[in-house]
Amino acid sequence: MESIKTIEPIMKTLAEHFHYTERTTLNSMRKEPDAFKILIACLLSLRVRDENTEKVSKELFEIASTPEEIVKMPKKKLEKIIFSSGHYHKKAQTLKHVSQVLLDKYNGKVPDKKEELLSIKGIGPKTANIVLCFAYNQTVIPVDVNVHRVANRLSWVKTKTPEQTEKELEKILPEKYWKEINGLFILHGKNICVPVSPKCSICPISTLCPRVGVIKSR
Repeated sequence: MESIKTIEPIMKTLAEHFHYTERTTLNSMRKEPDAFKILIACLLSLRVRDENTEKVSKELFEIASTPEEIVKMPKKKLEKIIFSSGHYHKKAQTLKHVSQVLLDKYNGKVPDKKEELLSIKGIGPKTANIVLCFAYNQTVIPVDVNVHRVANRLSWVKTKTPEQTEKELEKILPEKYWKEINGLFILHGKNICVPVSPKCSICPISTLCPRVGVIKSR
């Protein structure tokens, strides 16, 4: 597939454009990985900007940074702490449920197997892969909606779901980019290659992108 030839230049260009470094909460934890903190931060990050995730996670971990502490915390107090992460009622319920399952089934430890992580209600494929990748240094590709959208627009894959995108990327993406693609494509997907009317006029990889599925751009 001709588009696969663009992988190397696109990954390098995006890394340079975004000055890609250890910039998010999840990334900062990768230096001294704590599987539980990575898991909780990822659950808090759903449908919210990275800046909010970093702020909320820091505030929460100053008070509760273990499954035991999350379970013991009154739900109202937990909701107040994570309020700015959005969907705080549901997220508080998820954090408590996940923490309780970890205590009941895994002695308070976060599993290092994908099937076990996915068996816990509230943990999806992307979250599971982020934990496996950055807490346990396993070779997996965390795929969210941004990675899914950008990879399809670049014609690297032709898929309908993030789960399908993960499997197809595993076939074509050099392993050295498996960790990097999540952070880079999230930045690109949120700032330039947005869902509606992507900003193609300022895109650093516009000459390499076939713009699959793009009807209108800026």
